[in-house]
Amino acid sequence: MILDAVRCGGSARFKHSDAGPDSTTEWKLNSRHQSQRSEYGSKVSGSDKLSDLLRLPENSDEDEAEWVRRKEDALERLKFVTKLLQSSEADGVLQGAKEVRILTRDDPEARTTLAMLGAIPPLIALLDSDDSSSLIAALYALLNLAIGNDSNKAAIVKAGAVHKMLNCIESSNCFAKPAVIEAIVANFLGLSALDANKPIIGSSGAIPLLLKVLKDLDETNSPQAIQDSLRALYNLSISSINIFQIIETDLVPFIISKLGDMEVSDRILSILSNIVPIAEGRKAISVVPDVFPILVDVLNWTDSPGCQEKASYILMVMAHKSYADRQAMLETGIVSSLLELTLLGSTLAQKRASRLLECLRVDKGKNVSQNLGDVNATLSAPQPSTYLSHQLKNGLGDENSMISEEKKAVNQLVQQSLQNNMKKIVKRANLPPDFVPSDNLKSLTSSSMSKSLPF
Repeated sequence: MILDAVRCGGSARFKHSDAGPDSTTEWKLNSRHQSQRSEYGSKVSGSDKLSDLLRLPENSDEDEAEWVRRKEDALERLKFVTKLLQSSEADGVLQGAKEVRILTRDDPEARTTLAMLGAIPPLIALLDSDDSSSLIAALYALLNLAIGNDSNKAAIVKAGAVHKMLNCIESSNCFAKPAVIEAIVANFLGLSALDANKPIIGSSGAIPLLLKVLKDLDETNSPQAIQDSLRALYNLSISSINIFQIIETDLVPFIISKLGDMEVSDRILSILSNIVPIAEGRKAISVVPDVFPILVDVLNWTDSPGCQEKASYILMVMAHKSYADRQAMLETGIVSSLLELTLLGSTLAQKRASRLLECLRVDKGKNVSQNLGDVNATLSAPQPSTYLSHQLKNGLGDENSMISEEKKAVNQLVQQSLQNNMKKIVKRANLPPDFVPSDNLKSLTSSSMSKSLPF
């Protein structure tokens, strides 16, 4: 998924026509590349890719000689491009960066070979340029070198590319170029796909930058840059070390406010799912105004089972860890939504909803029990002398009996509430009148509760 999102020159990129004139020009290079010729007179086409040459069959002596010649030509071309990058002339370096971008677009062997020949350091040095054309050429050359190649991803970050990109984007002359922003965000997305890079990128200061692009307050960023920034933030949130960097920003309240936009809701819930296992992350979520009504509303998105599963997971973890959060959920009327989810949701959503119901049922039962005790004390409190005489006669046996009867009353109230909600759900789902609840739902009225979180 990540490779499809960041592939330079892929069909997904060509479809974005509203990315601005500069970025559109940078992406639509396919027709121009078909007519470009290398220094050796051969077209830069798919048949001359190094990876294809290495896979050519060796038949006759003439075919073998031709295969060797073409392989040598491809290797010489890569060496020549590397020399261009290492030259002292700015025009030569720029041409070399453009050639790297073309040659590595869909050729894995060229990516590996160019990195071995030393193409990465001069490309990173080119990031110090004040010329936007040179910056874009270097950024997309690095982007293509990193596609599907973890060694190159690690080498690019190790060589200091992340800090140079951040320095570039903080300068006033670069931030006015949407195409430069888009290229840098695309690089962060690609580089953050490698687990070893996640902590480095997260601690570099990239998270506030990505959030700034995501917010797009000045409405200058392309839709592709906004989508890539959200995906990059998701990649970074996978590393628990980065959670503390994330919650120091206002990312959590911002993305929660965007829930409901179906283009980004699934990714937002994925980020929250990575944040919620950490105590500080749960606190950052719970303090957002109206967060529980918003998440409970997601449980009703019957046309988005993935969102239902993620929202039920977030609520399940928060309910399991915090009594205050459980009370806040109960106040939103979450029970009816969970009961409906146990009937009509996916298998995973049903299991999570059942766990959450069990957790909430205990608190609800305690509240009902306390209320019943208060009512009994008000309406039928025995006189002290009568109560003392009663205790002397019957000992503690009757007290245990009273507690047992109270528990039965509580269970009956809870079961009655579940049955009433069940009738409403059956009516909404247009199920037959003789519909029989599943064993999963029947088990919700039992007295057992598991505090494990296997899902």
